[in-house]
Amino acid sequence: MPLCEAEDLVSLLRSRGLTLSTAESCTGGLIGGAVTAVPGSSDVFCGGIVSYSNDVKTKVLGVKEETLMAHGAVSEETAREMAQGSMSLLGTRTAIAVTGIAGPGGATPSKPVGLVYIAVADGPRVVVCRNVFEGDRDGIRRQAVSTACTLLKELIEGKL
Repeated sequence: MPLCEAEDLVSLLRSRGLTLSTAESCTGGLIGGAVTAVPGSSDVFCGGIVSYSNDVKTKVLGVKEETLMAHGAVSEETAREMAQGSMSLLGTRTAIAVTGIAGPGGATPSKPVGLVYIAVADGPRVVVCRNVFEGDRDGIRRQAVSTACTLLKELIEGKL
């Protein structure tokens, strides 16, 4: 697990007095796990939602059914709404949301295995990055965790 990225993120959140929530699909809670592996993470991490099904995305996180119909679960739009829903639901200032195809199945010609959308939010500012990771299911999920932690850190630091 990419603990060093999570340690850096927790340290930054703590130094800025920020709180974090997560909304995870293809990573299934790995981001929350990486963050909570850091001693003292309870100062900044409020909680996370594993929204593997579209039902949870809509009923819990508030992703619009229209978004899912028009763009699909694995999309920039869905990732953005997942992050916003996470912050709203859990009352945090920052969020990470991840949705993608870890494989080995589930791919289409326009959405290959390894496609992962990562949304990071700091207040009203939400940045979504499209990634295509290579490797097996475990490797894709680990890369998503590492990238997500790094992206949120960069957003908070004003580098995105």
